[in-house]
Amino acid sequence: MPSSFQHWDPHPVAITSARGAWLTDVDGRRVLDLSMGFGAMLAGHLNPAIVGAVTRALETGTLFVTPSPVANPKRPSDSSAGSASTSCASPTPAPRPRLYALRTARAFTNRKAIIKIEGGYHGGYDALQVSVKPAVADAGPEGAPTPVTPFDVEAGTVHVVPYNDLARLEQLFDQYGAEVACVFMEPVLENIGIVVPDAGYLAGVRALCDSHGSLLVFDEVKTGLTAGAAGASQRLGITPDLVALAKSIGGGLPLAAFGGRADVVACLSDGRMPHFGTYNGNPLVVAAAIAIDDIATPEALGAAEQLNITAMRAIDEIIATHALPTHTVGFGVKGAVTWSATPVRNYRDYKRTDFAAAELSWLWGVNRGILTPPGLDEQWLVSLAHTADDMSLLVEEFRELAGALRA
Repeated sequence: MPSSFQHWDPHPVAITSARGAWLTDVDGRRVLDLSMGFGAMLAGHLNPAIVGAVTRALETGTLFVTPSPVANPKRPSDSSAGSASTSCASPTPAPRPRLYALRTARAFTNRKAIIKIEGGYHGGYDALQVSVKPAVADAGPEGAPTPVTPFDVEAGTVHVVPYNDLARLEQLFDQYGAEVACVFMEPVLENIGIVVPDAGYLAGVRALCDSHGSLLVFDEVKTGLTAGAAGASQRLGITPDLVALAKSIGGGLPLAAFGGRADVVACLSDGRMPHFGTYNGNPLVVAAAIAIDDIATPEALGAAEQLNITAMRAIDEIIATHALPTHTVGFGVKGAVTWSATPVRNYRDYKRTDFAAAELSWLWGVNRGILTPPGLDEQWLVSLAHTADDMSLLVEEFRELAGALRA
């Protein structure tokens, strides 16, 4: 069945076709897409280069399950890993990269426990389901969160720490460091809007992992390519030991990959951590990955990011003019309006934002033909198909909302 998140109140928008930056719904209405498949459609819908690459791949076979030059080409592996790694495992069907990255960290360190960020989302693997969006009443003190585990999850040992809190992370390492296989985190939190790291925070996390013999694993499923050609790792200047990627690297097809330090990834080839999957290295999705590698050049990503920056600056001016208790946050080609007068630094800050205003803002846009991600905590994506005119529609829609709020 489709994802539960594809349905939202009061009713979802049902789409029949898409091209470029635009959708067409079942009523024939054109809708500007700024959700873009929750950030997966970086190249835009039906990008000709990707369509052509996949069409050509269809002529040679859809699944081999044998060694093949098509199944594990050099270029997508190198490009997907970016500066964050020296080796990359075979592309795999989403959403496996986080699972394999975590299992690889355990195999390499011979440890089982993990530390994750409160409010961080990393897919459906049990250990990473802890404290994704816990009720504050169940989550313990703000500075020392209690792990909250869903009833249907068998998580193992998972410690939870606030984002942007090096002191608490150091305390956890002092208590449990000998047991911790890795710190598993998004370098920039994008499950709760866009939350960027404080100056020096990620460098501090890197240093603590090194001093306690734990690995640092970056989940760049949302920031890979959207934060730049080599993701958030390069942009922020921090090299993890392992990185998980998906969404944008597949050009709209269900592709994921993970990679990292050569000595860590060696666990997959020397038998410490078997890497299975019938659809691993699927030629159709690898063809799309090669195409996106050609399309998502630094110049193309830079142009899309400039469109994003220009739109956010215009929205900031509207916010200032109407004295609205909100602000924009951007990272790469992604942006968000966060309904809080002050910056959000962690999950508890996010829980204090104005969710009613966020829902109103989202519905206002949907009713005017502009689809940003539902959920009140996602980001819009400026794809390579969006234009300045497209982004001006977002700005003007927000201007109307601001005027209505202050009328």
